Amino acid sequence: MHELDGVTKSDQYRALGLSTLAFTVCFAVWTIFSIIGVKIKQDLGLSETQFGLLVATPVLTGSLSRIFLGIWTDQFGGRIMLPLQMLVTAISVWLLASVHTYAVFLMAALGLGLAGGSFIIGIAYVSRWFEAEKQGTALGIFGAGNVGAAVTNFAAPFLVVAYGWEDTARIYAVVLVIMAIVFYIFAKEDPVRKMQKETGAKPVSALKQLEPLKNMQVWRFATYYFFVFGAFVAFASFLPRYYVGAYGVALTSAGVFAGMYSLPGSIFRALGGWMSDVWGARYVMYLTFGVSLVVLFVMSYPETTYIVEGIPHEDGSPNLIEFSFGIPLYLFVFLTVILGFVMSLGKAAVYKHIPVYFPHNVGAVGGLVGMIGGLGGFVLPIAFGILLDVFQVWSVVFMLMFIIVAISMIWMHLAIRSMDRKAHPELTKNTHLSDVPH
Repeated sequence: MHELDGVTKSDQYRALGLSTLAFTVCFAVWTIFSIIGVKIKQDLGLSETQFGLLVATPVLTGSLSRIFLGIWTDQFGGRIMLPLQMLVTAISVWLLASVHTYAVFLMAALGLGLAGGSFIIGIAYVSRWFEAEKQGTALGIFGAGNVGAAVTNFAAPFLVVAYGWEDTARIYAVVLVIMAIVFYIFAKEDPVRKMQKETGAKPVSALKQLEPLKNMQVWRFATYYFFVFGAFVAFASFLPRYYVGAYGVALTSAGVFAGMYSLPGSIFRALGGWMSDVWGARYVMYLTFGVSLVVLFVMSYPETTYIVEGIPHEDGSPNLIEFSFGIPLYLFVFLTVILGFVMSLGKAAVYKHIPVYFPHNVGAVGGLVGMIGGLGGFVLPIAFGILLDVFQVWSVVFMLMFIIVAISMIWMHLAIRSMDRKAHPELTKNTHLSDVPH
């Protein structure tokens, strides 16, 4: 690729390392309400609805912001946009410690949500440093910055106990500022942006950047991400409640079990990127959807009591045999670990598609895909609550996800078959996918 002329491995490692570290810090900030939110609720005497809105607001804005942050990154470059985004976010995080009214807390949460937008900035920046055949691995490593959520879960409680939630917020804000400065000093201008400056070429306009969004393929990728990322965020917040309600375990144990789901859902993203480079993102998506369907089908099975009419007793009275069937706790936890693992692979595979199909619009397309995925993390918990209120069956949540995955997999398969036939018109209806060169 011409645009990578003069780029050394050292440059690539520098860009990837700094971006991954910055994204980890930003993701830790994005999830800070999971810890300090409880204290804020107590201090303000918030209702459950008010608390839910406060906690969900960063997820919402972190998703919506990805579309315009992606466009601006394509125009101005990640070396400028990522530090700028972190500095603006730091102001909002610092503001948390000095406000006392619910309305201002919501405003601060809106700004704090920009931390979630760091993802698309990093995707657009990192993808410009690597050749197409290595982008999957690189973007997978970058995406492993989701582990920032675990950093907050482990570190923030100790900070809150030692310093209070206000100073915890200030510490997070200072770390963000330090990270922004470090990134700006040590990161380099990406090859595309550098070439534009040398040649005097103007960046593509925002309107031009939005043109690929007319392509249905973009929205299909967004649907995939709605599950692999949006549902990941939703399950991470829902599972503790599920374990307490469905299995009656203590909250501390529920947190550990939920963590066993979220940890592989983060750290194996790099593996998903490597697999996408070696075997293709299409193969990884089939694997993700296929395994998820099996796991969700089993998880959807509700606790059921059966009454079987056995052979009547000698005196002629009915012989009713009653037994129950359900998924034991250990099996359910194991299934969530498998689900988190394949969802992690799928996250990387979705973003492997984007620079391949839309190499000059990674920011805009990736922004939309990330926005839709993030909205899943906002919409799905609300849907879970409605379904539980209406049906009063715990497993109905997984039934919903089974339907979403099934629709996504069917849509993907039909789209792939259509593309293959257009590329290879000589194929007959009886030709199998394995016969088609990829």
